[in-house]
Amino acid sequence: MKSHEKLLLENKAWVQEILSSNPNYFTEHAKSQHPNFLWIGCSDSRVPVNEITNTHSGDIFVHRNIANLIVHTDLNMLSVLQYATEVLKVKHIIVCGHYGCGGIKAAMSNQQLGLMNKWLRNIKDVYRLHNDELKDITDEEEKTNLMVEFNVKEQVQNLAKTSIVQLAWKKDNIPMLHGWVYSLKTGLLKEICSMNANEDIDPIYRFDFEGPDVH
Repeated sequence: MKSHEKLLLENKAWVQEILSSNPNYFTEHAKSQHPNFLWIGCSDSRVPVNEITNTHSGDIFVHRNIANLIVHTDLNMLSVLQYATEVLKVKHIIVCGHYGCGGIKAAMSNQQLGLMNKWLRNIKDVYRLHNDELKDITDEEEKTNLMVEFNVKEQVQNLAKTSIVQLAWKKDNIPMLHGWVYSLKTGLLKEICSMNANEDIDPIYRFDFEGPDVH
């Protein structure tokens, strides 16, 4: 049996298991979703959102990319963010990185990686901002893990700089922003930072919603 065929069989087994305990499970789930959380995480296959948070289908709205970046020109991420705040009205947005992140490691090197260079450039900018804290660390694992934390903090700041989040703050006084890091070695999540709705940010990034529409 080919590996992809096994996945299809496992799906059927999963459906039967669910229906045996709740015959209406899929009918109920198909009606709507009301998650309280938007999770912006890394695409790494070892960080399955529902498993590590012990949550159920429908609890968390999810967007994932390499190294959990908030890039202001990423229309995919921005569309997810807008839907989560304007339609789903999520109360919390979690940016979750993980120690030992391959994207972070690659960005800290001088490798030429083709198209990925464009994406990793965003992480290199974070490295430059925190160079003073990183430059004297000789242990590579320690240095990478600290960079993972710095990256999460910067991405939370990037969220707060979006007009999408600021508009949600103005209209609904939500969401709260969180920066977490997951340990592949222990399975534990660590809170790195958080921001309440309408928390102060540098004034240059604050949008004026009383004036002309900002697009």
